[in-house]
Amino acid sequence: MPLALLAAGCSNRSEPAPANIMIMQLTSTAFAGGHAIPQKYTGQGDDVSPPLQWSGAPPQTKSFALLCGDPDAPSGTWTHWVIYNLPATTTNLTENVAKTESLPDGSKQGQNSFGNIGYNGPAPPPGKAHRYFFNVFALDAPLSLDAGADEGSALAAMKGHVLATGHLMGTYESQ
Repeated sequence: MPLALLAAGCSNRSEPAPANIMIMQLTSTAFAGGHAIPQKYTGQGDDVSPPLQWSGAPPQTKSFALLCGDPDAPSGTWTHWVIYNLPATTTNLTENVAKTESLPDGSKQGQNSFGNIGYNGPAPPPGKAHRYFFNVFALDAPLSLDAGADEGSALAAMKGHVLATGHLMGTYESQ
């Protein structure tokens, strides 16, 4: 994951991380990496966020951010979720995270490409399956962003603060 990609967008993380950025593990009990995301977690289902778990963050982590995007969208990368300032003690997000700007633990959610706050799941046009990249970032500081920030603002605020990353890719094809 070249740092240039961090500045440009975090939707597709197939390249290895530079030597100074550690790799974390990001998983879900709802789907395995490279496999289909269940309809429940899509715009054609209940449109709730999937459960996610991560491990391997360095001890100097002060906060986490998580971004989810679809690089296969016809108009370019489509952002499905922006959440940041998750406490450093966080190791998971439960299913169906509330779609509110601020959460009880102090974390904040941003605006996705649908123009909404929180998670909105896959809803690709008919055709081939799209890829959805969930990316977690261990950061050396909380982000100085108000709730409701978009992905570009989150990426800019994260620049120079990423200690480790973890990635999970799922697919979805419209039913």
